[in-house]
Amino acid sequence: MLLATDILGSNGQLAQQLDGFAPRRVQQELAEAETAAMTHKTDLVAEAGTGTGKTFAYLVPAMLSGQKVIISTGTKNLQDQLFKRDVPVIRDALAEPVSVALLKGRGNYLCVHRLALAEAGRYDSPEQADKVRRIRSWAGRTHKGDIAECSDISESDMVWLQVTSNSENCLGKECPSFDDCHLINARRAAQAADIVVVNHHLLLSDMALKEEGFGELLPAADAFIIDEAHQLADVASNFFGQAISGNQLLELARDIDTEFRRDINEGDEVIRAGELLQKQVRDLRLAFGQAQRRAAWTEVSQQSDIQALVTAIEEQLEAIQRLLHPLAERSKGLESCERRCADLLAGFVALTGETPEDHIHWFETHKRSFALHLTPLSIADYFQKQMLDLAAAWIFTSATLAVGKSFSHFTDRLGLQDVTTAQWESPFNYAEQALFYVPKGLPEPSAPAYTEAVIKAALPVLAASEGRAFLLFTSYRALSEAALLLNEQVDYPLFVQGDAPRDILLHRFRNTPHAVLLGTSSFWEGVDVRGEALSCVIIDKLPFASPGDPVLKARIDAMRKMGINAFMEYQLPDAVITLKQGAGRLIRDVHDRGVLMICDPRLLNKPYGRLFLDSLPPMARTRDPQQVEEFFALQADATNSRSTVA
Repeated sequence: MLLATDILGSNGQLAQQLDGFAPRRVQQELAEAETAAMTHKTDLVAEAGTGTGKTFAYLVPAMLSGQKVIISTGTKNLQDQLFKRDVPVIRDALAEPVSVALLKGRGNYLCVHRLALAEAGRYDSPEQADKVRRIRSWAGRTHKGDIAECSDISESDMVWLQVTSNSENCLGKECPSFDDCHLINARRAAQAADIVVVNHHLLLSDMALKEEGFGELLPAADAFIIDEAHQLADVASNFFGQAISGNQLLELARDIDTEFRRDINEGDEVIRAGELLQKQVRDLRLAFGQAQRRAAWTEVSQQSDIQALVTAIEEQLEAIQRLLHPLAERSKGLESCERRCADLLAGFVALTGETPEDHIHWFETHKRSFALHLTPLSIADYFQKQMLDLAAAWIFTSATLAVGKSFSHFTDRLGLQDVTTAQWESPFNYAEQALFYVPKGLPEPSAPAYTEAVIKAALPVLAASEGRAFLLFTSYRALSEAALLLNEQVDYPLFVQGDAPRDILLHRFRNTPHAVLLGTSSFWEGVDVRGEALSCVIIDKLPFASPGDPVLKARIDAMRKMGINAFMEYQLPDAVITLKQGAGRLIRDVHDRGVLMICDPRLLNKPYGRLFLDSLPPMARTRDPQQVEEFFALQADATNSRSTVA
């Protein structure tokens, strides 16, 4: 019988067949622990430091197990990478007849029926008409219907909302294009596969809604492997609550218009009712104010204009439902719209009414839309019930799950009980590969000129590293201020979050010598830049979440009422995890060398700073800028020596 530890060892298949594969004791131990969890159907929480090779460590046992395994990762990009790059490597090396399927949420698959509706409907602009024509051209070539394949149009383009389905507007077996449904085909492939690769959003939406993902697949799984597990609790909070967006209401009105014109087209009362609903929804967005923000519902719920529009929208949804009822027998599309209208009305009433106990009631506004939310204060009971119902092995893994040596912050949020926890340090030699620098003389982060002081302290470090740096910020305001200051003071190419999509910025950074990239939250994790392109990571502040965030504020208030120290039990551990993620951008390979600079003086002058320090890799530490210059000088000498030898 093949053992995962043998396969990952110095004489195993991977060492024999993969160029550059380096056996790692920590990887083998992790694989052994995961094998035991799958074999005995127990639960495991495993932190494996950067460089452990945790993907191979769980793929090998999963493929050898003979079980039905669902692997969930943090994002669609990581999901694609796992399925297209890592899975084929392991499957080929093992020569095992294991079938693997990729499954995404329904919004990632072209809906043949809705594409036909979009072509028959009215276009908002010539640009929109052109995009629909390009999608039609691609639809004739695609076999899977995954919109990520359509390189012609960005996945974030709003046109995809018109040609993909959701749980509200899908006609199911009544759809005239049911036999050609890309989503159904993807689900069938997942049902038949030994291993299914999903993402957290799909996994949790299925757990919460029992529809969106693959309701018949979850109970059939013997094991769940949750990669990037540190993200799971936050994602779960969205799915175990309630939410309605302005876009959902606008989409209902547009679909009513299209279905009515196609199937009925008698009179205009239904069309006018939909147009009025669209106007009311847009007026409500304006009533929230121009700024994009997140705030408690109580901040706006008593405003007279908000109250009037909420009442008007409720009444209009009731009126539309009455108009659609007699037409539903003549049109499957309008029958579906009537059901959606009833569901949205019930949800809208709940989300604009009284706040249920143990829930956070809040709203957020985007440039052209808004969303209303009811989020449970704790998802522990919800998640634990789902785990018990599914009766499988659960493996949670990430490079950042523990705070110091404790996993309680992670396990408590998910309600995990009787779970084995294990921690493996990174196999990288941080003591030699990295230098940790905390500059002297910086003011407290609350000081008005703090960002200016950070940039002043960073300039000599950027000069020593010759660019090749990430500057990570905890707010967009600080990022914008820093970008202006650096633009005036450095000659290195600057790439600033917001100037282009993240993947494009990273591509430009990797391929531009001596570049500097400035980013906020989305650049703190899931970014892998190896080699000399990135030799310095500068972090402006300890990443405490904004206390003004309505979800965090409500959670803090609730914890205080229960006599719990919210700062020590929630805010601090959360910030430690985030800092570990940011610091993890620096060393991504056994040959990488670099400087981690954290500017926040609280790291050294506050008692809680010790928890941050103890959670970082064991790097050499300094407060002397001269030592930073010497570190980079040695790095340059080593690079020149390698070039000379080559």
